[in-house]
Amino acid sequence: MNYKKLVTSAGAAVAGLAAPWVALATPWDQAQVYMRNVSTGAGFVGGTPDLPTIVGKIINVVLGFLGIILLFYVLYAGFLWMTSGGEDKKAKEARTMLMNAVVGLVIIVAAFAISNFVMGSIISSAGNA
Repeated sequence: MNYKKLVTSAGAAVAGLAAPWVALATPWDQAQVYMRNVSTGAGFVGGTPDLPTIVGKIINVVLGFLGIILLFYVLYAGFLWMTSGGEDKKAKEARTMLMNAVVGLVIIVAAFAISNFVMGSIISSAGNA
């Protein structure tokens, strides 16, 4: 048997078996780095956060989801308006939905501002006590 052909075949087999592990190692390591960065940014590394911090983060996540729902509501109202085809009833319904979305946006922004103010006051007063 030809020695060169044997070495080439063995090298191809090793490379074929090792390539997936090499390719998967980098994304896995990168995912661990991302998770470490996210948990550090969220305040869950280096000790347990206190209750006001956890509640504040939960409120921010809920308000963020409400903002996403509001975005879809606005997109749906715009779709209804654009497809109303000149019918006044459908266009009026879409305008009403958009006005409701604006009111919802004001409520969400006010809730965000109030919750940040209150949670900031609680956290700063707990730190000074």
